[in-house]
Amino acid sequence: MELLKNNPQCSNVLGIHRHSEHSIDYQDPESIESCATAFSQEAPFQLIINTIGVLHTNHSMPEKKLDDLNTEQLEELMKINAIGPALTVRHFSKLLDPKHSIMVNLSAKVGSIEDNRLGGWYSYRASKAALNMLIKTASIEWARTKPNTALIAMHPGTVNSRLSKPFRGEQIGRPAHDAVADMFRVIESLKKEDSGSFLSYSGERLPW
Repeated sequence: MELLKNNPQCSNVLGIHRHSEHSIDYQDPESIESCATAFSQEAPFQLIINTIGVLHTNHSMPEKKLDDLNTEQLEELMKINAIGPALTVRHFSKLLDPKHSIMVNLSAKVGSIEDNRLGGWYSYRASKAALNMLIKTASIEWARTKPNTALIAMHPGTVNSRLSKPFRGEQIGRPAHDAVADMFRVIESLKKEDSGSFLSYSGERLPW
């Protein structure tokens, strides 16, 4: 939010999280539509970025082998990494500026089916792959109904954060400020023709 607030082209910035006045909690899908309705008076928006996602929790870590796969973990990550973002696209798309707008959803390179060479992390990979398919499918519809809007899946890279901390994120990741700056450079260059793309923070087009 800091980079947007300091951007002279940005007139206003609104942040949403589980504890904001108008909140979103992906464990409560009804909160998504309620939040979108609450912000309808602020519309239209030219840029919406969804950063919500989960890799591990207090009671589960990414699966290393098939025998680690379990219903609870798979359902939870699907709910937060795919279903919640898809419903966010559905409800918040009504708030986008029809003249020119961008909606970015943070995905992950490990959600690429073609790029999967290491295996493991079943639930996370599957949930991000599902998110990518949902975004791609919605972008095809938007080509007809929202032709001036770009809908993007973006890989932020490894960032120093709670998500990456158990996986040497502090050693191999980038500071959050640097990661955000990288992504904004890509976002600022996006055109409506880029809708339906899976992009890296460097601007590289990633395989689905």
